[in-house]
Amino acid sequence: RGSAGLDVTTAEDLTLWDTRAHQIPLNVRGPMGKGCSALLLGCSSTTMTGLFVLPRVIDADFGGQISAMVWTPSPPLLVPRGTRLAQLILFRAIVTNASETERGAAGFGSTGQPAIFWATDISQHRPTVMVTLWNTNDLPRKIQCRMLVDTGADVTVIA
Repeated sequence: RGSAGLDVTTAEDLTLWDTRAHQIPLNVRGPMGKGCSALLLGCSSTTMTGLFVLPRVIDADFGGQISAMVWTPSPPLLVPRGTRLAQLILFRAIVTNASETERGAAGFGSTGQPAIFWATDISQHRPTVMVTLWNTNDLPRKIQCRMLVDTGADVTVIA
């Protein structure tokens, strides 16, 4: 009565021993029906316990058990079976060029594997590059120095 979403519970016990993301099956299966997709969001009460539910879209043609991706910054954390940790917000997607590939029961990774194109540990060894600066109006004409490379999601900055 007035709720925007449908509460969902965990289908099994899960103990999070580290800060990595973990997949936990829920007591609900797709498809949602009537061409509806869903947005899976964590309940605010779940967040207050130190468990974070990563948002996820459930496609209208998904036909398997729905799972949530969860993580905690302070392990260990036990999530007992039957825990009400998320809610499904149903919606009707309006997509003009939808893929013809049916997902069926394939869940995470069914639309392709995630790719990491460049990764480096910057805690101790910061990525640097040798840079040459040219000055045509004054001396010195050329300066070479090692500079820090900061690679953001959509831009690379050399400082």
